[in-house]
Amino acid sequence: MNGEFKVRAAKWLLCVLGAAVLLPLELFAIEASNRYRSPRNPERKIRSSTELIVLHTTEAPARSSLNKLSDRGEAHYCVTEEGSVYRIIDRDKEAFHAGRSMWRGKEDVDKFSIGIECVGYHNKPMGTMQLAAIRDLVKELKSMYRLSDDRVVCHCHVAYGAPNKWHRCKHRGRKRCAMLFAMPSVRRFLDLKSRPAFDPDQRAGRLVQGDRYLQGVLYGRTDTMVGKVGGAPVNSQTAKKSWLGGIFSKSPPPSSRPSPKHAISSPVKTPSPRHTSSVQTAKSKPANIAQLKSGGWKLRGSVVKGVSASKLAGHKWNSPDTYYVTRGKLVPGDKINPSRLEAGTSVWTR
Repeated sequence: MNGEFKVRAAKWLLCVLGAAVLLPLELFAIEASNRYRSPRNPERKIRSSTELIVLHTTEAPARSSLNKLSDRGEAHYCVTEEGSVYRIIDRDKEAFHAGRSMWRGKEDVDKFSIGIECVGYHNKPMGTMQLAAIRDLVKELKSMYRLSDDRVVCHCHVAYGAPNKWHRCKHRGRKRCAMLFAMPSVRRFLDLKSRPAFDPDQRAGRLVQGDRYLQGVLYGRTDTMVGKVGGAPVNSQTAKKSWLGGIFSKSPPPSSRPSPKHAISSPVKTPSPRHTSSVQTAKSKPANIAQLKSGGWKLRGSVVKGVSASKLAGHKWNSPDTYYVTRGKLVPGDKINPSRLEAGTSVWTR
C-alpha cells in the first residue's frame, strides 16, 4: 500500500510539473493588466532574439495612447502615470514600436527588442509612481532575457532618418522619443548603472549625426532632469495597489500630469520649432479629413512606388503636425513607420 501511494504521488508530481511547463510564462513573470491586450497578437511573429529593451514616451495622454497602442499593436507594455502596467503584445512576439530603426548595423529593431511605452513626454519629468513601475518592469525583463543595463535604450537611440534635402545621408536624430531615459539622473532612479557609451552606427559610418542636442543627451553630459524625486520612492505594496487599481477600475486610466511634488525638477525649456512637441498641437488634433481641411492642412499627394513620404512632406514627414490618412484613419507623422506605409496613403501638412 505504501509503495502504491508513492507511485501515485510521483505521477501527481509529474502532472503538476508538466502543467507548469505548459502554462504561459507571463503568468509567472510580470504583473500586467490584459485590459488593452492587442487584437493583433495572433498575427504577430515570434521574435528570434531579444537584445534590447526600448523605452518610448507616448507624447499623448493615457486613454488615447492605450487605445492606439492596442489597436495597432505598437508596444509590448504601456506604463501609465499612476504606475499601472498594461500588456499590449505578448513579450515573445514582435511589436511594431521602433519604426525606421538600426542598432549595431541591424535594421528593423522590432525583430530583436521589447518596446515599453511610458505615458508622458520626452522633455517632461515623470512622477515617482510611474518611474517605480518602469523600474520594476525593466528589472524583470532584464532578468528574463539576461540583458545588461546598457541594453536598455531610448527610441531615439535606435531611430534613424532617411536621406532628404536637409541630410544627404542616413542620420540619427529622426526623433527625440523617450530622450529623458538617457539622462543620468533618471537612469539612477531606474537602477540602471550604465548606458550606451557611443552610437555604434555613427562610429561605423552607417549613419551621421542629425541632431546635435540629442547627441549631447544620449552620449554627453546634458541632463535637464537633474534634481531630487519628490517624496519617497514607491514601495512594492504601494506599487501593487496601484497596479490592481488599474486593472479593476472601470474608469479609464487618469491622464492628468503628476503634481510637482511627485516629479523630478526640470528647468523650463522652449522646444525648437523643428522639434515642436505634440503637446502644442494636442488641442487642435483633427479626427477626420474634413477637420484637416478646416484646420488648414493641405493634401500633398499620396505615397506610391517611387514617391516616398519625405518627397511629399519634406522635413515635415515625421512631424506630429503632419498627418497620414489610410482607409479613413489619421496617424501623426511622429507615429508612422515609413517602411510599412500602404500604397495610396495620403499625406497632409500645413
